[in-house]
Amino acid sequence: MPKVSVIIPVYNVEKYLRECLDSVVNQTLEDLEIICINDGSTDGCLDILNEYASKDSRIRIINKENGGLSAARNDGIMQATGEYIGFVDSDDWICPDFYENLYSAAVKYKADIACGDLYRTGNGSDYYIVQYKKTKVTKSLYQKFAMAYLPKHNYVMNRIYDRMKLQKKKLLFEEGILFEDTLFSHKVFYYLNKCVAVPNTKYYYRNVPFSIMNNVSERSEAEHRRELYKSACFVARNNIPVKYKKSYHFITKKQFDLFNIPIFVIRKYCYFTIYSLFGFIPILTTYQMDYYDPNS
Repeated sequence: MPKVSVIIPVYNVEKYLRECLDSVVNQTLEDLEIICINDGSTDGCLDILNEYASKDSRIRIINKENGGLSAARNDGIMQATGEYIGFVDSDDWICPDFYENLYSAAVKYKADIACGDLYRTGNGSDYYIVQYKKTKVTKSLYQKFAMAYLPKHNYVMNRIYDRMKLQKKKLLFEEGILFEDTLFSHKVFYYLNKCVAVPNTKYYYRNVPFSIMNNVSERSEAEHRRELYKSACFVARNNIPVKYKKSYHFITKKQFDLFNIPIFVIRKYCYFTIYSLFGFIPILTTYQMDYYDPNS
């Protein structure tokens, strides 16, 4: 059984694919299963994948018609045989000891999830999205969600997950949508148990100019709100305490002024409402999951 199954969905990224594959095949942890899902690429990606697979027996290629990122990741999850599963997007790359550090920590602390740093780079915007200063281990729901920065950051790539538990719980990505990481992240941190944060373990997330994250449209904004809403309902339904609950999307605001000074402010989010004096002194929070129509 490989120690980690690395799932790499591939679609029309020949410009970046070699850098991604080089970073994976040259990991200091050599006991890897590398599953590359060619999601109907029409450029030179398949030729590059075949070239790398001819030189490295750890690489498996799954060719399929284009079905989107979620479907490709799900194919990888169902095909994986490693102790843990990791995801790498084909336009990103990882530091040389990324999987060795995560796997070693997961085994040492008997953790279901090991989390590393996430570093955004490209287009002059280089910064940490997630950075861990020290090792931290927890089973607490509140601390797990805080460790993952949910729902502020719903990326799945800077972690590894217990493969058997993912498959047993049938934790898959919803297909045919954008922002598929959001609800998936909430579910894995709820259903899987112990988590460990691992410092100095960097995943490089490339800031691509024409990616979904950089091109806001009515559809993408609507789907973002919808996925946050579904995740907020999941949190409320399962009584999950969360640190970053205001990130479940600001919906509306009512403000009552006296001489242009805000006296009473009502802010509604996806599943709760905060009433405050002067806009910054909270006096009441109420929870309600159904006032916002996610299809609107």
